[in-house]
Amino acid sequence: MVLGELIEDESGKITGHRILDVEGPKIERSFTMAGEYKGIQATDIGTFWTVMRQGAEAEPIMYADAQGVITAKDGEGMATYTAQGIGRFTSPGKEKVRFHGSVFFRTTLTGGRRLSFLDNMVGVFEYEGDEEGNCSVKVWEWK
Repeated sequence: MVLGELIEDESGKITGHRILDVEGPKIERSFTMAGEYKGIQATDIGTFWTVMRQGAEAEPIMYADAQGVITAKDGEGMATYTAQGIGRFTSPGKEKVRFHGSVFFRTTLTGGRRLSFLDNMVGVFEYEGDEEGNCSVKVWEWK
């Protein structure tokens, strides 16, 4: 397997938090992002939850599971996705996090139109976020 071209490059904000379970803890976050999917301007709304785990060197590790809906800004396409990843703090004060993982795309029943190239595509992602709620993600096709 090899990495293909960059298919997604977007940024946005965390819009909400919800505690799902205090054991772990398990925290859900909602987000809104905007960017490009192979040159097509789109918005991405979704949620992800994280669970903290202890890493091999006593470093906290986060497991995340996400889902979302992508809509072309001109209204000519829609797709959905699920994703899973592992994250770590990237700054000494734990103000920033970075996740790496896989994402699975599908188009909607209407055929996806301009975003139809995403149907059944698998990608690998890099997500970054900070304590102010800024976030960004890049996805490369996994061939």
